Amino acid sequence: MNYEIKIAAELNIRPEQVKATIGLLDEGGTVPFISRYRKEATGTLDEVQVAGIRDRVLQLRELDKRKEAVLKSIEEQGKLTPELKSKVQEAETMAKLEDIYLPYKPKRRTKATIAKEKGLEPLAELIFSQESIPLESEAEKFVDQEKEVSNVEEALQGARDIMAEWINEHAELRQKMRKLFLEQGVFSSKVIPGKEQEAIKYKDYFDWSEPIHSAPSHRVLAMRRGEKELFLMLDAVPEEALALAQMEKMILADEANTSVDQVKLAIKDCYKRLLKPSMETEIRLLTKKKADEEAIKVFTENLKQLLLGAPLGQKSVMAIDPGFRTGCKLVCLGPQGQFLHYEAIYPHEPQRRTAEAGMSIKGLVEKYSIQAIAIGNGTAGRETETFVKSLGLPKSVIVTMVNEAGASIYSASDVAREEFPDLDLTVRGAVSIGRRLMDPLAELVKIDPKSIGVGQYQHDVDQNALKHALDDTVMSAVNGVGVEVNTASKQLLTYVSGLGPVLAQNIIEFRNENGPFKSRSQLKKVPRLGDKAYEQAAGFLRISEAKHPLDRSAVHPERYDLVEKMAQDVNASVSDLMSSEELRSKIILKNYVSETVGLPTLQDILDELAKPGRDPRETFEVFAFEESVNSIGDLKTGMKLPGVVTNITAFGAFVDVGVHQDGLVHLSHLADRFVKDPNEIVTVNQKVMVTVMEVDIPRKRIGLSMKSDPFAERGKKMEKTQHKPKRKEEEGTMAEKLAMLKKQFGK
Repeated sequence: MNYEIKIAAELNIRPEQVKATIGLLDEGGTVPFISRYRKEATGTLDEVQVAGIRDRVLQLRELDKRKEAVLKSIEEQGKLTPELKSKVQEAETMAKLEDIYLPYKPKRRTKATIAKEKGLEPLAELIFSQESIPLESEAEKFVDQEKEVSNVEEALQGARDIMAEWINEHAELRQKMRKLFLEQGVFSSKVIPGKEQEAIKYKDYFDWSEPIHSAPSHRVLAMRRGEKELFLMLDAVPEEALALAQMEKMILADEANTSVDQVKLAIKDCYKRLLKPSMETEIRLLTKKKADEEAIKVFTENLKQLLLGAPLGQKSVMAIDPGFRTGCKLVCLGPQGQFLHYEAIYPHEPQRRTAEAGMSIKGLVEKYSIQAIAIGNGTAGRETETFVKSLGLPKSVIVTMVNEAGASIYSASDVAREEFPDLDLTVRGAVSIGRRLMDPLAELVKIDPKSIGVGQYQHDVDQNALKHALDDTVMSAVNGVGVEVNTASKQLLTYVSGLGPVLAQNIIEFRNENGPFKSRSQLKKVPRLGDKAYEQAAGFLRISEAKHPLDRSAVHPERYDLVEKMAQDVNASVSDLMSSEELRSKIILKNYVSETVGLPTLQDILDELAKPGRDPRETFEVFAFEESVNSIGDLKTGMKLPGVVTNITAFGAFVDVGVHQDGLVHLSHLADRFVKDPNEIVTVNQKVMVTVMEVDIPRKRIGLSMKSDPFAERGKKMEKTQHKPKRKEEEGTMAEKLAMLKKQFGK
């Protein structure tokens, strides 16, 4: 089926763009390749748009596949009419399709099927017509001891069971009820009696309700988690009277009689026994899916920012995984991240071998020409940073904290064991911290993204959808930066467009057997790396020592002849063209437009010639926490501190101020203006200045603000309150006042 018009309307792009993109995807094109090297074909669609087309096509193809199965099932029952076939084919959503199919869907034995077996369907039809009939005498005709219908009430009950199933299978009614649940439904959460203490972390939801349509994703997922852990009871329904009124409006006849009364009873039974559980399940799945999508969006945005963190680059690094009792694990790494040396030092309590530790660090800095020292930000991190900075090392040596989230996961992984089979877990963790400073992207791809510590309820969302989104994010980051093929790990190569784990391993093995790659064309000699894989991957792979200058750039090999033609036209070599802005200024791009190459690609080529193999990431900047603040006990309300954004959620941003416990800058305190989306204001790893608003040591909670005058609003509200005459009943309890203040400051 052609999906171009539908998808084009949904994504607000042209049908021909959709058609071309679908064609490229079906030919095996990846999202990064299509968006980077096929701009003319797609009309310059970006990665987000190409991925959107890919995902929507998959959904529509799944829907078509289900339609075929439904039509086949109904046809095998001998019940397929032209009208029904048309309804199935026109269904635009899976929910609508399943509503149409419900009356024909093979069922387990229900109350209605049992009643039909007792011959009560004609009575149900008679009553459902809602005509005025002598109900008792008509029902009496169906009393049959052999069929286990003992009396009139049993006959009427069976008829109501059949009618309830008919009502439940009414497609239009289900659509209206689905809308009612979404628009008028309410999430209601209550603590399970007796579990108040165990469930204390869910205290906010002990007696909570809010409209389904406006409940934010983080609260939906939190309530569901509380329910899953058997601490909360959760409902997602509208008022029963509202639902019954809508059902009666659709089903009941205007005239009141005994038949109508029976139908009314059947409606009530249908709602409570069939429709309400079915709709609630469906709405919970829909809201879960929506919450998942929002949480995954937050996670992937955070992950991308973390992956694209500024790299220190190829420098000799000392990395320290800090600790108290077990000491600090110290490693020295070469400019390519190669492991050179390990030892443990004990500068802190209980051993406090401070002088010895200091001598070791100074000696190693000199021996290995260390240019930077990376210190993990976990336990004893700030104390270790203070100690290292007190040693009087050369000013040229950078000393900085590194987020170590996920380092322990890496150290116990197969990847780490393969890289360092002879090293202890803790030593591998230190290596990861050092390499993370040198190149965050190259190191973080070795860790399960869920363990990197930038998610929001990542273990509660649909894991397949999460993996799909995270893979897209990592692939986008890797291909956006580009990969040096001669130094890249298998994990990094795996995410290169067109490769994957098998070809990545083959590249590593070929490199080990034959030495470094000298040209991109040599990649074609790698086993199983055929023309298609080469086309998809080549532009994203760099060979810094290659003879051909374009092999060091993001210019695709398919455009080398075009660049050489440009060089010839200005009487220069390709190398000259790349090094001379004057020569590049002579190139008139429109002269090189053809059927396959347009101005967007030509402009990309010219930009790349100016900065071949450029790294799109920001330049590394040294950051330092406030030296006088090392623990949560050092914090005081009103303090202004430097911090680093570690995580962004739908309700604000978490900031590390160097006290081993991140503080929350609530959405309402991210800026002096109204903020709807935290990503408008902050990014992961961003350096910010914050003001301490609240410190709750027992619960380890820190409230922060990024407003220029965060206490101004509090002062205004207090002044307003002081001048307002109070009635006794308005004063409230101290608990109520505290609750109000917490609400004001986003806690």
